[in-house]
Amino acid sequence: MQKITVTDTVKYIGVSDRTLDLFESQYILPEGMAYNSYLILDEKIAIMDTADRRVGEQWFANLEEALSGRTPDYLVVHHMEPDHAANIMKVAEKYPEIKIVGNAKTFTFAKQFFGADLSDRAVVVKEGDKLPLGAHELTFFMTPMVHWPEVMMSYDCKDQIFFSADAFGKFGALDAEEDWACEARRYYFNIVGKYGAQVQNVLKKAAALDIGIICPLHGPILKENLAYHIGLYDTWSKYEPENKGVFITYCSIHGNTKAAVEKLEKMLLDRGAEKVSVADLARDDQAECVEDAFRYDRLVVAAPSYDAGLFPPAEEFLAHLKAKNYQKRTVGLVENGSWAPSAGKVMKAEFDGMKEITLLEPLVSIRSALNADSEAALEALADALTK
Repeated sequence: MQKITVTDTVKYIGVSDRTLDLFESQYILPEGMAYNSYLILDEKIAIMDTADRRVGEQWFANLEEALSGRTPDYLVVHHMEPDHAANIMKVAEKYPEIKIVGNAKTFTFAKQFFGADLSDRAVVVKEGDKLPLGAHELTFFMTPMVHWPEVMMSYDCKDQIFFSADAFGKFGALDAEEDWACEARRYYFNIVGKYGAQVQNVLKKAAALDIGIICPLHGPILKENLAYHIGLYDTWSKYEPENKGVFITYCSIHGNTKAAVEKLEKMLLDRGAEKVSVADLARDDQAECVEDAFRYDRLVVAAPSYDAGLFPPAEEFLAHLKAKNYQKRTVGLVENGSWAPSAGKVMKAEFDGMKEITLLEPLVSIRSALNADSEAALEALADALTK
C-alpha cells in the first residue's frame, strides 16, 4: 500500500493501477489511474468507498492492514460507478454486520449492479443528515449529476475533510510526477464537463464549509492551496476560458489543410497572439483536444469535406464538444473541398446549436490548396482572431 497520510485517524487505503491503458474504455492513461478509498478509525469505523474490481485484491489487503484486526461498522458509498463500488458485495459478505450508507438512488443502482436487496443493512441518508462515528461526524450532501444521479459527498467536521466523490479528481496514478491542473482539466471536461450547473451547486455548498483537506475518488489528496483548485473548478464549471489564446484543431487528408493551418499559425503569431496551440484531430488524443478547446478563449476548426459532409475526426471532435456543453467561445472555421465543399456548412450548423458561440467571418473556403484568394481570406480570419 502506498504510504499516503490523510490524518492520524483517517487512513488512505486506495490503489493505483499502472496497467490500465484506457479509462472508461476511451480515455488514454499514460500514467495509469488511482482508485481512492479511505478509512475513518474512531469509536465506529467507516470505510469510505471501495475500488475497481481490477484492484480488488490489493484494496482488501490495504483495508485489512489499516483495520489492524478491528471490524468496520459502516461502508459509505458516495458513488455507485463500478470503478468505486465494485467491491460492495464482497465487503457485505466479509463483514455481515456492516451497515451500508447511501441515498435512495444508491440502493436502486446497487440492486441493478448486484441483483441484491441491501435494505436490511441500508442506512439511507438525505441532504444534511449526519453520521456520528465518535470524535468524527459525517454530514452528507446530495450532489446529483456530478456526474451520476446518485452521487453524494460528505464532510468530516473533526478533520475538516471534504470527501468529494469524483469532483477534484484527475487521471494518473498517485506517484505520477505531473502538474495537477493538466490532467485534472482533461478529466473534468471529459468526465464531468457537461454538468457545470451541478458543479456550481457543489461549490456553493462547499463555500459554507471550513475545508482543510479534499479527498477525491481519483487523484491526489489536496491539502495545500485549496483556493487554487476550487478556483479552477469554478472557472471550468462556469464554462469560462481559463487562458487567452487560440487553439487550432485540424485534420488533413493529403496535407493541404495542414499547410493552411501552418500558415494561419504563423499569421497569428506575427499578429501577437498570446498563445497558439495546434492539434491534429486524426492523430492527437481527442480528449486533450476537448480539454484545450475549453481551456482557451478562441478556437479554429480546419477540416476537409468528406462524402458530402465532414471528415470523420472533425465530426467526432464536434460531437464531443456538443456533448460536453461547449459554450462562451469565439470560433473560426476553415474548410477544404476540391469539387463541392461541405465541411463549412456542417461545422457552422454544429456551432449554431451551441450556446454563446461567436462565429467569425470569413469562413475560409479552400479549393484543394491555398491560392491568393483563400490565403487572403486566411489573413482576414487571423485579423478577426487577434482583434
